[in-house]
Amino acid sequence: MFLLQASTTALFDTADLKLIAPEIILSLCACVALVMEVVLPHRLSRWTGYFALGAAALAAVSVVALGWPMLSGEGSTTLGFYGTVKVDGFAVVFKLIFLLAAALTVAVSLRYLDVEGEQRGEYYALVLFATVGMMFLASGYDLIVLYISLELMALTFYVLVGYTKRERRSNEAGMKYFLLGAFSSGILLYGMSLLFGVAKSTNLGDIGPAVAAAASTAQELGGLSLRPMVVLAMIALGAGLFFKIAAVPFHMWAPDAYEGAPTPVTAFLSTGSKAASFALLARIFLEALGGMRVDWAPLLGLVAAVTIMVGNWAAVTQTNAKRLLAYSSISNAGYLLLGVIAANEYGYVGLVVYLVVYTFMNIGAFGVIIALRRRGIAGDEVDDLTGLGQKAPGIALMMAIFMLSLGGLPVTGGFIGKWFLFGGLIQRGAAEGKSWYYWLVAWAAFNTVVSFFYYVRFIRAMYIGDREADARPLSLSAPLRTALVACAAFVILIGVYPQPFIKAAGAVAGALASGALALR
Repeated sequence: MFLLQASTTALFDTADLKLIAPEIILSLCACVALVMEVVLPHRLSRWTGYFALGAAALAAVSVVALGWPMLSGEGSTTLGFYGTVKVDGFAVVFKLIFLLAAALTVAVSLRYLDVEGEQRGEYYALVLFATVGMMFLASGYDLIVLYISLELMALTFYVLVGYTKRERRSNEAGMKYFLLGAFSSGILLYGMSLLFGVAKSTNLGDIGPAVAAAASTAQELGGLSLRPMVVLAMIALGAGLFFKIAAVPFHMWAPDAYEGAPTPVTAFLSTGSKAASFALLARIFLEALGGMRVDWAPLLGLVAAVTIMVGNWAAVTQTNAKRLLAYSSISNAGYLLLGVIAANEYGYVGLVVYLVVYTFMNIGAFGVIIALRRRGIAGDEVDDLTGLGQKAPGIALMMAIFMLSLGGLPVTGGFIGKWFLFGGLIQRGAAEGKSWYYWLVAWAAFNTVVSFFYYVRFIRAMYIGDREADARPLSLSAPLRTALVACAAFVILIGVYPQPFIKAAGAVAGALASGALALR
C-alpha cells in the first residue's frame, strides 16, 4: 500500500505544462532556428532573425494569456512541478521584460550581423535559449531550478560575447567573462548549499521561514548556533549576485565585456541579463532571506552607494561609447538596488518601471551606435557621433532622448523610475526612523546630477562637435529603424503617461508583498 501511494504522488501532472508554455515555445523555436541554419542558404540567413522575432511575439502572447488574470488583479499565484515553478505577477511581468529585450536585440542585430559578415542562424538560437533561461529565473521557486536557469543564461552569453571569432577584443571579452562568471557561480552555489543545510529543503517557500527562525532565535544544529551559517549564506549569495548585476566590487568584468562583445550582445547583456539577475536577487533576498532584512539592508545600501559612485565617476573619463555605457550600466545597477532595499510597494514599482525604461533607452542607445557602424568605421567612440545632428537629425534626436532619460530628466521614463526608487527609500526611512535611508537618497540624487555630465557629452558631440564629421549617409535596416522609433516613443510615453506601466508593476509589488507577509 505504501509503495502504491508513493508511486501515485510521484506521477507527472501534464496540466503543469501550461505553466511553462512560453518557455516550451521558445525552446522549440530555438531548435528550429538551428535547423534553419543548416537548411537555408547563406543569403537567406537573415530570415532566421525574422523567425526569432515571431517566436518572441508568440511567446509574449502565451505569457499574456497565462498571466492576464494576475495582471488584472483577478488571479492568484499558481505552483507547479511539485512547487519548483511559481507563476505569479512577478514572473509574468519579468517574462514580458525579457521577451521585449530579446525582440529589440534581434531587431538591432540584423543590420549589425550583415555588416560584420556574421549572419548565421545559431546567433538567434542562442538569443532565444538565453531568454528561456531568463524566463525560468523569473518563475523558478527552487534553488536547483534557479541555478540551472542561471547557468543556461550564462553559458549562452559566454558564447555570444565571443561570437565574432575574428575579433581579438571579442575573444578576450568572452574569456574574461567566462572565467569570472564561473568563479561567481561557484560562490553563489556555495551560498545555496548553506541555505539547504539550514532549511533541509531547496524550495524557497520552505527556506524563508527556516532562515527567519534561524536568524531570530538561538536555534542550534549539533550544539552550534545557526545564525553564523545563515549570515555566511547571505554574504555568499550576495557576492555571487553582485557579479551578475555588475555591482561594485564585482564589476570589473563589465567594461571589458561590454566593449569587446558585439554591440547587439552588449545591449542584450546590459538589459535582459541584468533584469534576470535582479529577478533572481529579488526572489532570494525578499523571499528566501526576507527574515534577515535587518542584516542585508545595510549591506545592500553600502553596495548601492559605492556602485552608484564608481559607475558615474568612472564614466566621466571614458571616450569609448560602449565602455562609457558599461559604467553607466554599473551605476544603474546601484539605482535598481534601491528598490530592493526599500522593499515596499513604491520600491517594487520603481524597480519594475525602471527596468522597463532601461531596456528601451539602453537598447536604443546601442542601436544608434550600430547605425553608425559601417565597413572601416566602428562607430564605438563618442566622437564618432560628431555632426549626427546635421546628417541624421531624427537619429540624433532619438539618441538625445535616450541620454536625457538615462540621466533622469523629467518628462522621460528614466525620471519616473528614479522617482519611485527614491520615493520608496524615503518611505522606508520614515517607517523605520533611520536616517541612513535619507542619506542614501541624497547621495543617489547627487550622483544623478553628476551623470548628466557624461550623458550630455553625446548631445554635445552630435550638435556642436569640433571634429570634422563623416559625410557618408547612414543606412538603416527597417527592423533597426523600427526598434529605434519604438524605444524613443516608449521612453517618452512612460515619462508622460506612466499609469499603465505602474499598474502592471503593481502585480509584482503584490506578489512580493504576499511573499513577505507569509514570512511574518
